[in-house]
Amino acid sequence: MITITDKAKSKIDHLMQDAHMDSSYFLRVSVKGGGCSGLSYNLDFDNEEQKGDQFFEDRGIKIALDMKSFLYLAGTELDFSDGLNGKGFNFNNPNASRSCGCGESFSV
Repeated sequence: MITITDKAKSKIDHLMQDAHMDSSYFLRVSVKGGGCSGLSYNLDFDNEEQKGDQFFEDRGIKIALDMKSFLYLAGTELDFSDGLNGKGFNFNNPNASRSCGCGESFSV
């Protein structure tokens, strides 16, 4: 399961409202090969279920993960930062043994 902080929920709600997305849309979180540490995070909105999707909900946000990504992201917290030291979504992943400096890729 992925959990979402209050700041991340607020930003997700804002992005969905700005894009005029209705309640059929959900947050798709996945892991892809690449990045300087081997695996990179992918975050997008979707409204079409894919075969093998695992669905979770936290703070009213519906989240979809494919099975491969679920194995890498179980227990991860999604946060959002708008400070001077970096702006954007951050993944606090307990499964990552190493992360790159930008926080966009990791390895296990």
